[in-house]
This record gives sequence, C-alpha cells and structure tokens, in this order.
Amino acid sequence: MSPSRPPVPPFSLETAIQKVRAAEDGWNSRDPARVALAYTEDSQWRNRAEFPRGRAEITAFLERKWQKELDYRLIKELWAFDDDRIAVRFAYEWRNEAGQWFRSHGNENWEFDADGLMKRRFASINDQPIAVGDRKYHWPLGRRPDDHPGLSDLGL
Repeated sequence: MSPSRPPVPPFSLETAIQKVRAAEDGWNSRDPARVALAYTEDSQWRNRAEFPRGRAEITAFLERKWQKELDYRLIKELWAFDDDRIAVRFAYEWRNEAGQWFRSHGNENWEFDADGLMKRRFASINDQPIAVGDRKYHWPLGRRPDDHPGLSDLGL
C-alpha cells in the first residue's frame, strides 16, 4: 500500500495550489526516484509522444529527460480544479549539450486517487528556442524561491 500524499481530494482552491507547488518543487529537484513517488504504482502518462506506465517507466523517462534537459528550472501554475482533478499550465527553461537554451511551454491534466497520488498525467508541450539573454529563470538549481515571480507575473 502506498502512503498518503497530502493534500488529498476533494481539492479546494487552497489545496489545489498546494498540490501544484508540491509538484513543481518535486520536479525542480530533478530526482527521478523522488518524483516518481508522487504517482500511483500503475500511473498512466502521456508526455509528448511517450506513454510511460507505472513508477519504473516514469523513473526511466525522467532519468532520460534530465540527462538531455540541462539546468532545468520549472514554474507551474494552477489553471483549474475539481474534486480529484487539477489542470496546470507550466513553462520550464533548459539548455541542451550544445548550449542552446529553450523555454518549454505546456499544459497538464492530472487525476488523483483518494490518497493524493497522481494516477493519470497528460501533458502537451512545445519547445521554444531562446537566446541566453531572454532567460527569465535565474534562481539556483532546485526549488524556486517563494519570492520569485510566477508565470502570470512574468507574462508567460
């Protein structure tokens, strides 16, 4: 049995915002094993053209992702919520091995089980090449500081 991952459904505005920030913090850790614990054992994903199923495939996916997407920094923002579902929009900045920077924009739809674990995650993502001078995320790798602007504040 998986441990509970509060906040749990049904979500309020406050708990939905908490859930989104917890997901952002997890992904900014760039620790695939830690991130995978937020998902059910049989979680179903769609991420671009990949369809990982379960924690082992999610972990492998994230390991590949963060080997390619260097200096990854992410901001998520609540878009909508209801009972056991949350929709978010996000943007993250990263660079490839050649030094080209990108800002990846996307939307995710999440569905949770009663313990607060995500059982479904559907992501649509577009990559935008950016010049180094166009970067907006400059905090040290890891958790975004509480006083750093969010997506709406940055005009993203």
